[in-house]
Formats: sequence, C-alpha cells, structure tokens
Amino acid sequence: MCRNIRTLHNFDPPAREEEVRAAALQYVRKISGTTRPSKANEAAFERAVEAITAVSAELLAELVTTAPPKDREVEAAKARERAAKRYAAA
Repeated sequence: MCRNIRTLHNFDPPAREEEVRAAALQYVRKISGTTRPSKANEAAFERAVEAITAVSAELLAELVTTAPPKDREVEAAKARERAAKRYAAA
C-alpha cells in the first residue's frame, strides 16, 4: 500500500509537489486503513492529505545536508536493478 512513499530529500531536481502529495496520500491511506474513504469521511480524509502534504513540504524545505544531491535517474536505475534481482529469484 505504501509504494509511493519514497525518500524525497536531497534529490536533484528537488521533489515535486505531486510527489509529496502522493506520499501524503499513501500515508493517510495506510493509517486510515482505506484507499477510498466513505462519503462521511471524505472531507476529513482530504484535509489530512492536504495537512500532511503541507507539513512534508515544509520539512523538506528546512532539511539541511552536506551530502551532494542524488541524481534521480541513477537512483531509479539502482531501484530497477534491485527489483530485477529480487523478482528474478521468485
């Protein structure tokens, strides 16, 4: 359920708003136990997603590191290689 929650800090280019929102959505889905809220809970669900998106964006903006930024393409290639090894054995 948490496939979209990925490390978003220290990338070049920085994480986009859509990525932060996707992570927030997955988080709210995980803790609420539902991928789609009922009509009665829809507003609370959406407020939670918006609040977590805002707080996450604020956190990412304030984090400081001395490490050089990671390249998105290189990290994606590493992830694909790990997945290929993991699923090839299955």
